[in-house]
Amino acid sequence: MPPNLGIPVKLLHESTGHIISCELKSGDLYRGKLTNVEDNMNVQFETCTRTDRLGRTSELQTVFIRGNQIRFFVVPDMLKNAPMFRNQTAKLKGEAIGAGVGGVGKTAVLRKMIEAKERGRR
Repeated sequence: MPPNLGIPVKLLHESTGHIISCELKSGDLYRGKLTNVEDNMNVQFETCTRTDRLGRTSELQTVFIRGNQIRFFVVPDMLKNAPMFRNQTAKLKGEAIGAGVGGVGKTAVLRKMIEAKERGRR
């Protein structure tokens, strides 16, 4: 898996082999075992149940869904402990975030710049 992928795609790759749900822009809901994921969020399910907008269900052996047709995924709760989230948490706890100043966000950066200017005037 390339390192420059976003968190949603990494989470989807971690979900491979688990039972997940996927809703399409059309309103159809697919639930089954995720067998393959591509970086553009194309997915493949096995032993899948499809529920259409009207609530009718059908059982499908194999389904391939194009990523640009997907509205959202529902993944198992156990994935909140995935190693990729531990890496993100460690980065957030580090001191050099953003422009290299402690704290997070534009306010912290501006505050540090003002403090530096005031120290230069003294």
